[in-house]
Amino acid sequence: MFAVGLTGGIGSGKSTVADCFAAHGVPIVDTDLIAHRITAPRGVAMAGIIKEFGPEFQAPDGSMDRARMRALVFGDESARKRLEAITHPLIRSETERETREASGPYVIVVVPLLVESGTWKTRVDRVLTVDCTVETQIARVMRRNGFTREQVLAIIAQQATREARLAAADDVVVNDVGATLETLARDVGALHQTYLGLAAEKAGKA
Repeated sequence: MFAVGLTGGIGSGKSTVADCFAAHGVPIVDTDLIAHRITAPRGVAMAGIIKEFGPEFQAPDGSMDRARMRALVFGDESARKRLEAITHPLIRSETERETREASGPYVIVVVPLLVESGTWKTRVDRVLTVDCTVETQIARVMRRNGFTREQVLAIIAQQATREARLAAADDVVVNDVGATLETLARDVGALHQTYLGLAAEKAGKA
């Protein structure tokens, strides 16, 4: 199936744009939701996380203690890589399964770290970047998550730069100050028509 990798920095509005595609009947595979599912109570990643990091990284409900893990991996590069060694293969296999099972004209795969991963570019047919300024990202995440400016900047520093995401993009949706649901829906509607044509073209070559 024709697959579009949708990416963007924290606070860029990836979920809102994905919702606009879903309104057209396009199936959405969200790697963030998969990551939460595998680290939920009885999630498939939990045994490996407890073995690697210890029982203190398990919350009382059996899920991963996200706040504790976030504090650890932000300050420890090796810890982040150890966590990714557990979660990334599971996220990849689940993403591939959901993509195979998706039913629709094409599929949108939401991958926040698409550019950072280095491999996603070869696993999708098209890359769509949701773009806004860093200041817009900071304001949105502070308002949405209650983080301090310094906390948001620390997250942004661990992600690809705005320039790198734009360089990787085949298509761009601008979701900056002044953008509305109406303008986003219009832009997504135009892209939807483009992707329908590209998906039909790929299917015809199969």
